[in-house]
Amino acid sequence: MKRGYGLVLGTIIAVLLACLAIYLYLKATPYQEQIDHGPAPEALANPYLAAEHFLRKQGLSVGHANGLDILPSLDPRQHSLLLFGDRYNMTPRQVDQIMNWTRAGGRLVFVAESLWDDRTGQSNDLLLDRVQLHQSLSKDLKDPPTAPGDDPYPKLTKLYLEDDAGPAYAGFDTAFHLEDPHNLAQAWANSAKATHMMQLNHGLGSIVVVTDADLWKNPPIDQYDNAWLLWYLTADTQVTLVFNTDHDNLVTLLLRYFPQALVALIALIGLGCWHAGVRHGPLQETPAPARRQLQEHLRASAAFMLRRNGQQSLLQALRQDILRRVRRRHQGFDQLGVAEQWLVLSRLTGQPTRAISQAMSPRPKQRLNSADFSRQVAHLQSLRNAL
Repeated sequence: MKRGYGLVLGTIIAVLLACLAIYLYLKATPYQEQIDHGPAPEALANPYLAAEHFLRKQGLSVGHANGLDILPSLDPRQHSLLLFGDRYNMTPRQVDQIMNWTRAGGRLVFVAESLWDDRTGQSNDLLLDRVQLHQSLSKDLKDPPTAPGDDPYPKLTKLYLEDDAGPAYAGFDTAFHLEDPHNLAQAWANSAKATHMMQLNHGLGSIVVVTDADLWKNPPIDQYDNAWLLWYLTADTQVTLVFNTDHDNLVTLLLRYFPQALVALIALIGLGCWHAGVRHGPLQETPAPARRQLQEHLRASAAFMLRRNGQQSLLQALRQDILRRVRRRHQGFDQLGVAEQWLVLSRLTGQPTRAISQAMSPRPKQRLNSADFSRQVAHLQSLRNAL
């Protein structure tokens, strides 16, 4: 009977579970969700990582460097050098090396970094001044290259090629403008507002100057014809990308990673200088060694004890010394009464008991004058010497 009841209960539970599974299957709707974990560490470390991958897919050999030290090892023939990093610390010698490398057949692409100063006749960009191009703000232009009303995309830079029916569009920053006061440029690309790219011949090589390289960074490189333009400028060459020429010095690294340690070090140095520079009292000349006599030490020690402990402590020390000497000469002295002790002292020293009582009895805590204190000390010393 119990076995049949359990079988029925198990069947009911199985049916209920099957019904629940069918219900969930009918109600459940599968979907796909993409979770964006943000840029990979490689992309965060290299803002032109997507540009490198794109050029490699086009069959180009691409490498990158963090400085211009790699320049002597680069063959200028069929080689493109992209200078997309800060160059504010570039030296004239490095400028000469880059220009000689380009003259030997290299293809140079760099970003103009500074504005032309009419007052000084130069900018803070040595490389830009060497190619004799000027950069200015687009808002300062009087006559833009193209009338805004005739351009359907005034904020995009147009590059016209001979065999193409339409221009290629690039997303340069329209806030800056390149000028060619000596008519050296062989080709250029404009937006409706300004000129943002110029190409010049230099010996066996060529130089391309752009107002910015942000259009080739990871987020915007897939917009418009930005990626195609980078390939067009470096086609049929090996590519070396330099985007981090600003190396942090030791002080900058310490401030970035160990600020607490630097603060503690500065505080320690300050305290050391303060300790070495502060005088804690007037300087005194060292006394001659001949003056350091035993009598002076004893007098100084007595004066110190008198100032620190008072007269009664010195007198009490003499009394204790007298009692120690009496105990050595008379056995059982401590068991005697006070009067009997005075009699023993009188017999041993030859002094009357009255004088002994006055000398050995503690006096009220009052300061004695110098004469009374000296007499009291002399009396006690005579008793001690007699023992």
